[in-house]
Amino acid sequence: MLILELYIFVLAGFVGFMVITRVPPLLHTPLMSATNAISGISLVGSLVAAGSHRSSVATILGFIAVVCATTNIVGGFLITDRMLKMFRRDDPKAKLPAEPK
Repeated sequence: MLILELYIFVLAGFVGFMVITRVPPLLHTPLMSATNAISGISLVGSLVAAGSHRSSVATILGFIAVVCATTNIVGGFLITDRMLKMFRRDDPKAKLPAEPK
C-alpha cells in the first residue's frame, strides 16, 4: 500500500511540474488566483484537523498544515499583486482622452 501511495505522489508531482512549466507567462496571474483558492480549501481542512483533538500528533500536524497553507496563501497574494502592478500605467490620466463637457 505504501508503494502505491508513493507512486501516486511521485506521479502527481511530475504531472504538476510538467503542467506548471508549460503555462505561458500571461496566464500566471489567473493561475495564482486559482491556486490561492485551492490553498484556502486546504487551510479550512487543516483547521479542522488541528481542532479535532484526536491525538497530539494530529493537532501538531494540523498546526503545521495551517502554517504552511497560510504562508502559501499570503505568498500567492503578494506574487499576484506584484504581477498585476506590472500591467498598471504609471500615470493613468496622461493617456486617457479628454472628457466632453
